[in-house]
Amino acid sequence: MNPKERRLYIQKLLATAGKADIDELAKALDVSHMTVRRDLALLEAENQIIRTHGGAVLQKALVKETPYARKETKELPAKKAIAREAAQLVENGSTVLIDSGTTTLEIVKLLKDRNDLTIITNDIKIASQLIEAKPRCIITGGEVQPELGALHGPHAQELLRNIHVDLFLLGAHAVHASAGITAPTLEKAKIKKLMMQAAAKTWLVCDSKKFDETSFARVCGLNELEGIVTDSRIQGHEMEACHENMRLAPM
Repeated sequence: MNPKERRLYIQKLLATAGKADIDELAKALDVSHMTVRRDLALLEAENQIIRTHGGAVLQKALVKETPYARKETKELPAKKAIAREAAQLVENGSTVLIDSGTTTLEIVKLLKDRNDLTIITNDIKIASQLIEAKPRCIITGGEVQPELGALHGPHAQELLRNIHVDLFLLGAHAVHASAGITAPTLEKAKIKKLMMQAAAKTWLVCDSKKFDETSFARVCGLNELEGIVTDSRIQGHEMEACHENMRLAPM
């Protein structure tokens, strides 16, 4: 095959399978791994694919940021079910880092009466839930993201670099078996990475509609998580591909 034919083959394979790794592409095309990487780099430059660790996935419309007012009631029954399941992960006396988002907001509502917890968050809406609640609350500080209430920037990053917590409850915009967890902006991905580094354990908490999607900036691979809490509507093939430690919240 010439280079154009190889790249067409790769696109067709991804259109069918959704993903492919470098080893299988090199074998199928009878070329070196370096040749496959060059082909993938060119296809990515043309916005045809997204390269992942060891392979590629088909380019889809990337999941972008949604204003809080639009997502507050979206998938609310699933978010409440996930919150009930995730709240059980919070052990007595824990220091818990809670990501910004509407699913994590539902979790905090269930933790408000526990006087043995310290909760750290980068979300002003979550912090407002804790003004008259029993847990000790620490907010990261930083610049407020318009229409969302999430905090980011150097002040938030500095605090996160200087703490250690027992548990991080991570929210996600998009989850993909190969591409991992991705966020709409590099800044948001950076904050999530620092949160993970600060925690002994990280659990992903998100509804099943977020799966098999990709966004702009990579946060982490799914193998870096302690486990995933999602709702029971998740498809069997997605569950098997994502993580062996899944907690499904009944709807």
